[in-house]
Amino acid sequence: MKLTILQTGEVPDALRARFAPYPTMFQRMFEAAGADFRYEVVPVADGAAIPDLDGVEAVLITGSSAGVYDDLPWLEPLRAFIRRAYGRSTPMVGVCFGHQIMADALGGTVRKSEKGWGLGRQRYDVVTKPAFMGAAPASLAVSCSHQDQVITPPSEAETLLASAFTPHAGLVYRNGAALSLQPHPEFADDYALALADLREGLAPDSVVAAARASFATPSDSRAVAGYLTRFLAER
Repeated sequence: MKLTILQTGEVPDALRARFAPYPTMFQRMFEAAGADFRYEVVPVADGAAIPDLDGVEAVLITGSSAGVYDDLPWLEPLRAFIRRAYGRSTPMVGVCFGHQIMADALGGTVRKSEKGWGLGRQRYDVVTKPAFMGAAPASLAVSCSHQDQVITPPSEAETLLASAFTPHAGLVYRNGAALSLQPHPEFADDYALALADLREGLAPDSVVAAARASFATPSDSRAVAGYLTRFLAER
């Protein structure tokens, strides 16, 4: 299967010498999970044309520093693509910004949360357990880095993962072919920690300190990568 990765953001300038781009992080994540995907990367935030759905077998939308409320020329074409893909039941996964723009395009509400920064490894309750998650545990610990959140999910979505800080951290959609997550299973610990360090002076000191300490908690990102692989492969 070919997975089309719509790249909507870049690794921050200060970290690019040390870390691979986001599409590479996803490719490594899926390969470690045993996926046999072929990859096409479309840098839509850099002006690349949104692909024709007739040539798309499955799609993944990456994270970004952009917000769904920003005035950017590529956002409306991306929303239109998401709605077309959803209507055709094209397998589609969104992560962080991808999670938010999918919810926004399909009728949900997304905004910068008054709760502030979500950083480090956070634990999310598994609210519902679709078949592709198998015998998933009651909660999952995955790294995150965000201020924006899905406040109200689309009517077509059911909450999959939730926490007190992020009540709609994962959504599964009723067409059976769309799934999105606020946290980042593709982030290795060293990158997630570097991101938390980068927020020093932007997020409260206590939030940054808690983020750094959170990496003592074992990660469930490998399990989540397996769920995403199974979801895409089974569609």
